[in-house]
Amino acid sequence: MAWTSFPVPRLQGAIRAPGDKSCSHRALMFAGIAEGTSEISGLLEGEDVLNTAKAMAALGAVTTRTGDGRWSVKGVGRAGLRSPDAALDFGNSGTGSRLMMGLMSGYPINVEIIGDESLSKRPMNRVINPLEKMGARFEHDGRGMLPLRLHGSDKLTPIAFAPPQASAQVKSCVLLAGLNAVGKTVVTETRATRDHTERMLRGFGAEVGTASGEGTQNIVSIEGGQQLQAVDTAIPGDPSSAAFLIAAALISRSGGVIVEGIMSNETRDGFFQAAALMGADLGAEEMGDAAGERLIDMQGASSQLQGRAIPEELVASMIDEFPILAVLAAFAEGDTVVTGAEELRVKESDRIAAIVAMLRVNGVEVDETEDGFVVHGCGGPPPGGGLVETHHDHRIAMSALVMGTASQNPVSIDDAAMIATSYPAFMSHMAELGADIRET
Repeated sequence: MAWTSFPVPRLQGAIRAPGDKSCSHRALMFAGIAEGTSEISGLLEGEDVLNTAKAMAALGAVTTRTGDGRWSVKGVGRAGLRSPDAALDFGNSGTGSRLMMGLMSGYPINVEIIGDESLSKRPMNRVINPLEKMGARFEHDGRGMLPLRLHGSDKLTPIAFAPPQASAQVKSCVLLAGLNAVGKTVVTETRATRDHTERMLRGFGAEVGTASGEGTQNIVSIEGGQQLQAVDTAIPGDPSSAAFLIAAALISRSGGVIVEGIMSNETRDGFFQAAALMGADLGAEEMGDAAGERLIDMQGASSQLQGRAIPEELVASMIDEFPILAVLAAFAEGDTVVTGAEELRVKESDRIAAIVAMLRVNGVEVDETEDGFVVHGCGGPPPGGGLVETHHDHRIAMSALVMGTASQNPVSIDDAAMIATSYPAFMSHMAELGADIRET
């Protein structure tokens, strides 16, 4: 069913940020292989994360939901993961599937991995190739896509690996395989990607090395054979989900929004830096920490935005936020130029093509490039009135609905079901702020 977002005169309110999806995945995985029972609070209970919980249970961990966002996980400890009785279905989750492939590779188990239509089109060779060098084996149809079968080993060989693309998923996958390798595994990135894996592994008792290399290089290493220990941990708020609420405030005709408890991490704050460059009225207040991450309350208010060239050094720290940045660019005065974002071609959809189509169908001029796009801003509310094809991409869907709250005419999307994969409370949170989004 189509959903339509209607323009409203004002957005106002305060929302508690939902738990960070990246940290939620990792907390379940690390608790699942730890020695002892971990208590997790603030877990994001979207479909992607719940599929990771199901996978850990199928591999031998005991996962129990004890309340709203509260989970108890008894890890397998030194006994190790076991082969599941059935295929592990990761639905739409690239993070869950790729990180779990690394985690499972270090155990002598056989696992069939499947996903939905969108995930089955996403490239997996980027993690298959380094894992095969370490000693894992894979069976697939030759394209390096799901479905596939993994044959792990408890005698993996450590490697020194330089990912050809900046990807926290690839880095994390290799590090998690290295956790059970015989010796030290080293990953050298051309530029730093989100570091939740390193931070949370340390929280579970592992030693993880980090160093700077030449230029912008980031070097991360882990010694194999380390046993994680159970912890009690709270999941910080998701800056990627918060970006939609803050963006809605920035383009609103009046009002302001506070999003509470957002993770403040320099590998995840590119969107807010880019918005500030465009003249966004933003503010932040320190609010303590959770799971080794700083927390802030972020405020955003109606703003006159200016188009800007987005610095390429921000790309890795906002790779999931380009659809909503494009919405800001549509409302801005002048051109917004994005380059160096070719990774968007292999997300839940070809996000560059999907972003361009989303804007064009709503009357915004935009040029598509190989590694980005150029938005010719409307200097105010764009025409709107379009039906956006989401391509099963939750971030395209949410971005289009945010656009509709302040465009000249309503904006519709062809499907909203996939929003539940990452932000199940999105519709209710938007309604609480004053948005008018309805099934049509």
